[in-house]
Amino acid sequence: MAAVDAFVDKVVEELVARDPAQPEFRQAAEEVLDSIKPCLAKHPKYLSVLQRIVEPERLIQFRVPWIDDQGVLQCNRGFRVQFSSAIGPYKGGLRFHPTVNQSILKFLGFEQIFKNALTTLPMGGGKGGADFDPKGKSDREVMAFCQAFMAELSRHIGPNCDVPAGDIGVGGREIGYLFGQYKKSRNEFSGILTGKGLEWGGSLIRPEATGYGAVYFCEEMLKARNQHIAGKVAVVSGSGNVAQYTIEKLNKLGAKVVTISDSSGFVHDADGITPEKHAFLLELKNVRRGRVSEYAAKYPSANFTPLDRCLDHNPLWKVKADLYFPCATQNEVNERDARHIVANGAVAVTEGANMPSTPEAIKVYQDARLAYGLGKAANAGGVACSGLEMSQNSIRCAWTREEVDAKLHAIMIEIHRNAYDTSVEYGQPGNYVLGANIAGFTKVAEAMLAQGVV
Repeated sequence: MAAVDAFVDKVVEELVARDPAQPEFRQAAEEVLDSIKPCLAKHPKYLSVLQRIVEPERLIQFRVPWIDDQGVLQCNRGFRVQFSSAIGPYKGGLRFHPTVNQSILKFLGFEQIFKNALTTLPMGGGKGGADFDPKGKSDREVMAFCQAFMAELSRHIGPNCDVPAGDIGVGGREIGYLFGQYKKSRNEFSGILTGKGLEWGGSLIRPEATGYGAVYFCEEMLKARNQHIAGKVAVVSGSGNVAQYTIEKLNKLGAKVVTISDSSGFVHDADGITPEKHAFLLELKNVRRGRVSEYAAKYPSANFTPLDRCLDHNPLWKVKADLYFPCATQNEVNERDARHIVANGAVAVTEGANMPSTPEAIKVYQDARLAYGLGKAANAGGVACSGLEMSQNSIRCAWTREEVDAKLHAIMIEIHRNAYDTSVEYGQPGNYVLGANIAGFTKVAEAMLAQGVV
């Protein structure tokens, strides 16, 4: 094991020396490499892939010039990280947000490799986006940016090469503009993006898939402990796509969701976010693009707490519940937040967002023996359904809502089974960090070894 530790340390040192200003990517790489050490000790042949697996196959950066509504030229920076094609075409979302940079996209692309491997579908890992903020922009400005972005990105993607999807800041509107520009540029109608509208190649359940999948994964973790979702209280962070459908599925399974949040603060509704209130939330965030404080203004049972950046914790995680679903963004739960979650008597933490818990928070969960579903396993439902959309596009067929949901549910059950069985194999039953990382890693590593030094 000492030799494995030394080799992994060397890989991390090289990674940091090459990219010293990429903390998010380093965090993601160290988390995976540390958790797979038992596998590396048992199968030393996998050591030879480590230096390659932490380096993207390709990283594309480009300028995106566009004209705003005042006729002024704006210029943003666009990216696509094509991380690994060992088991299939690059697959991963596009994120439009001011914080987008190489470090964040490399962390997301790296996580995507193993997440996609867990889905059982043939998809590699990638991620992309731009430092463009759609908030406050007119539809025309968003269209102008998307068209300029895709004019360059279309050179580097294709249905058998790289199939992007949505992410933060890239919803149905943006996917439509991006798809239209690709179709015009390449003069072809193909399944180049997932998350498309139903009328032009999209899949039923795709908008719901990440949230539904997270709840399905939580359900399996609870079953492994002889518990169920029905009757439990849940705290959900975020109010975007993932949070919205996490809430919807939790309601259907008999839980009571008591929180939502956005970048302005959070709402605590002690009476629960009922289906009627959930419908208002969907209209508020997806149509009016408003703030969660408007929810609190409408419903007397709800209280709004504005974000206080001076605090060293988020009061959202002090709300007492049985189940916690971080569905907003990376590193939103720190060590102190995690201690509040544990003190509240939590049963499970299920990550709907990508890497929402810091390493210190994860240690708190594990020390307390919570059922902890890490993002690359628990939120894999979104990319799994994207894979199902790709399959439907390839065979020129559309499955029913029931068919897609059944396939998604089966995939999430299989992801849990694979992660849990692997944790048992390595002597740590219920350690989903170890189980999911090793299960995803071994599939990719075997493919890399078979394909030679490429």
